[in-house]
Amino acid sequence: MADQNFSGEGTFEPTAVEAAGSSVVEGELTPAVRVVRSLIAALVLGSIAAGVWEAASSSQHGRAALVDGLFLTQILLAAVLILLGSLVEGFGFGLSLGTHWPYTRNLFVLLATGDPEAAHRVVATLVGLIAVALALLAPGSATGNGLALVVLTALLGIGTLHVLSGRFPSFVHGTHGLLAYGVFLSYLAGFLFHGVAFWPYLGAMWVLHPVLVTVFLGGMTTGQRGFGKPIDAFYMPQRAVHWVVALHILSALSLVAALGWFMPVFPVAFFAAVAQIAVGFLLFHAVNLKPKNPGMIVAFHQGMVLFITVAVVAALR
Repeated sequence: MADQNFSGEGTFEPTAVEAAGSSVVEGELTPAVRVVRSLIAALVLGSIAAGVWEAASSSQHGRAALVDGLFLTQILLAAVLILLGSLVEGFGFGLSLGTHWPYTRNLFVLLATGDPEAAHRVVATLVGLIAVALALLAPGSATGNGLALVVLTALLGIGTLHVLSGRFPSFVHGTHGLLAYGVFLSYLAGFLFHGVAFWPYLGAMWVLHPVLVTVFLGGMTTGQRGFGKPIDAFYMPQRAVHWVVALHILSALSLVAALGWFMPVFPVAFFAAVAQIAVGFLLFHAVNLKPKNPGMIVAFHQGMVLFITVAVVAALR
C-alpha cells in the first residue's frame, strides 16, 4: 500500500513519489468495502435484469420494446454510477488509480478485488455504450442530450482526479456531479414522458433547479476539501471550503422552502429533503472525524438526493 503521510491536523499530504507521479493513494479493502462490492454487483445485475424484464413485458414490440428496456437499464445504471462516485469518496478510493484515466492495465484485477473506483469506470463505460445505442435506435431530445451529457461527464472525469490531487479547482468537481445528474434526469424524463424536449422540460421544472444547485455545491465541497482533508467545525466561515459549505446549506434550505411552498404537490420529496438536512449534518461530522474514509453515510446522503430527484419528477407524471 502506498505510503500515506498525515499532518497533526489530519490532512493528507502526498509523498514525493505521489506528487511527482500520478498521485496514487490506495484505499483499504476492509470488510465493509467487500460488502459494498457485492452490493454494487447486485445493483448492476439488477439494472440489467430490470431492463430485460421491461423489454419482455412491454406492450411495444421489436425495436420499441428494446428501447424501453435500454431506457430503464440506463436510468438505473446512471443512478448506480452516481452512488459509486459517493462510495469512492466514502471509502477513500478517489485516487486508488491515481490520475490515470480512463483505464489502467490492472483495471479488471482491481475490479475483482472490490475497488469502487475501478467499478465506477467500468459502469461508466457501460452507460456510455448504452447511450450510443439509444441515440442510434431512438433519435430524440432525451437520447441525444443524454449522449452529449454522458460524453461531457466522462471528459470531466479526469478533471475530478486532478481536483483531488490539488491541481484543478473545485469548480470542476462540482460541474462533474452536476452533469452526472443531468444524464440521470435526461433518461428519466425521456422514460416517464415520451417525446419530451429535455431542456425546455428542465427549464420549466424550476423546483429541480435548487436540487441541481445543491448537487453542484456538494461536489464543490468535496473538491474544496480535497483528498483526505477535514472541513473543520466553524461558526463563521474562515476558509474557502467553509463558504462553499455555507452556500450548500443555504441551497438545501431553499429546496425545502420551494417544495414546502407547493405542498401537497411534492409531499414525498419535501419530507425527504427535510430529513436530508439532518443527514447532511451527520455527514459533516463524519468527514471531520474520518476525513479519508467517512464511510457509507456519503452514499446514503447521495442516495437521498437521487430519491428526492425521482420523487419530484414522478410527482408530476
